[in-house]
Amino acid sequence: MTREEKSIAIEDLTAQLAGSNIVYIADISGLNAETTSNLRRACFKAGIKLEVVKNTLLAKAMEASENNYGELPTVLKGNTSIFISDTANAPGKIIKEFRKKSDKPLFKGAYINSEIYIGDNLLDSLATLKSKEEVIGEIIGLLQSPAQRVISALLNQFKEEEAA
Repeated sequence: MTREEKSIAIEDLTAQLAGSNIVYIADISGLNAETTSNLRRACFKAGIKLEVVKNTLLAKAMEASENNYGELPTVLKGNTSIFISDTANAPGKIIKEFRKKSDKPLFKGAYINSEIYIGDNLLDSLATLKSKEEVIGEIIGLLQSPAQRVISALLNQFKEEEAA
């Protein structure tokens, strides 16, 4: 790779990182062609961009980014792939699903809405994170519940008064 090609690759990675608040880093090496293809297909269906990257280029892109990746560049050893998503738990769910059949992908770390997560032991927690839409739905449900009870009680009261 020439210096110019490396420079272009770093710019591309920096732009991708700038456009996302959710980046997972994992090692997918050692997966056979069929499993890798299935992983890519699952990521595509879930709206996740999966890309194999060079550690040095990703580290330089993280450094050039406006986001603070903290200690995340320290996990850039061995083979590295990035999962870029709009939903915080989607990459975690996919990695966890594929880990049922194999020990890969090996989760290295994640950057989620300015928070840094490092270590494979955090994968279960990240996979169960609720998405923004799920949290909003729960809040709306909680807010509607008391209002529905009040309206129901008023309607029942009104019906009783009409019957009397």
